[in-house]
Parts: sequence; structure tokens; C-alpha cells
Amino acid sequence: MKILIDSANIHSIKQLSDYYQIEGVTTNPTILAKEQSDYLQQLREIRQLIGENKMLFVQTISENATDIVEEAKKIISEIDENVYIKVPAIREGYKAMKELNQLGIDTLATAIYTAQQALMAARCGAAYVAPYVNRIDNVSGDGIKVVSEIIELFITHRLKTEVLAASFKNVNQVHKCSLVGAQFVTASPDIIEELHFHPCSELSVDQFTIDWKERFGKLTI
Repeated sequence: MKILIDSANIHSIKQLSDYYQIEGVTTNPTILAKEQSDYLQQLREIRQLIGENKMLFVQTISENATDIVEEAKKIISEIDENVYIKVPAIREGYKAMKELNQLGIDTLATAIYTAQQALMAARCGAAYVAPYVNRIDNVSGDGIKVVSEIIELFITHRLKTEVLAASFKNVNQVHKCSLVGAQFVTASPDIIEELHFHPCSELSVDQFTIDWKERFGKLTI
């Protein structure tokens, strides 16, 4: 399972990328609206920071297929050809996914709430689908089950589309997604930090330090 940062904050992206193995960054209109700079400039800075070989996902705003396609072209022209375009799983979005696929532009079908939506998006040419795990839970669904069903459908129908699970409130949800075989997860900076942390690890290191200092009187080898 590969991890992406669901944020447009330069400081958070840099810090996480410095310490951990990060495959890229996902953004959406809400995330970009939280930052104080021009959104295109923010995206360019993110690209410069993570490098051209890391994944960068940018979402369109329009709600009709023609405008979604035009927005996708503009995003790519303003940043680079390696950007993945996020398209919502709505009626016009499916049409846009088909057209973008024909143009050779990779898309991620976002705002997925059911396994069937994911299958339909994959059939329309989406390279990735993003089931909203916690949001599915919040509407009395089972987010992890949906992720599992999507993976099963893709295997059954021999589809190359990959699952990029999103919308998490805790580490356990991410862990369960990894267990059922999600190829990617995108999570907020705080969740990513928690994925790497356990207090007992810190306590163990503290004890090692105490024992060493008591015996040798210094903290170097």
C-alpha cells in the first residue's frame, strides 16, 4: 500500500516527505481553499517540492462534462502532463472520464460511495477510484466493506483500475484498507504521522538511553 498526503499545505508536505516514504499529494477544492495563495501557484509549489516523478492529483470544479474536460486541459497546461485529474462520480463526470481517457489523460473518480460506482467509473476509463471510507460510515454504510468489494470487482472483471482510498478519521480505518488490499491511501498529515507512531516505541528508546548512559556515562557510540 502506497501513501499520499491529502493536503495542499507546503510545510506539512515538506515535513512528511522528509521523514517518510510518500508517493505523492492529493488535493481538492476544499483543501486548496484553506491555503492563502493563488491555487495554481500553490499547485506549482507542491509540484516543485515533491518532484515530477511523484503523483499529484488535482480536482476539477465544473459540473458538466464539456467544462470538466476543458478544466483538465487547463490544469495540465498550467502545471505539467504528469498531473492526475480528479473527476467526481456524478453523471456528467462519467462522460468526462470517457472523453479524458480518449485524450490520454489519467483520471481518478472521486467521491465514490458504492462499489458499483467504482465499477462504472473503471469502465469509463478511470485509472483510479477514491472511495470515501469515513464518509460512507457516516451515512450508515461500511466504508471498509465498500473498498473490499471494489477490489473484488476489479479482480473479477480483470480491470487495471486501482483503489486510492480516502476520507479517514483514524489509523484503524487505514489499517483495514491495507488489509483488504487497497493499492493507495490518501490521508491528512496528522493521520500519516499517527501511522508511524506508537508511544511504546518512544518509551523503549528512552529506556535504552537511560541504560546506556548509566553504564557508559555518555550518549555516543
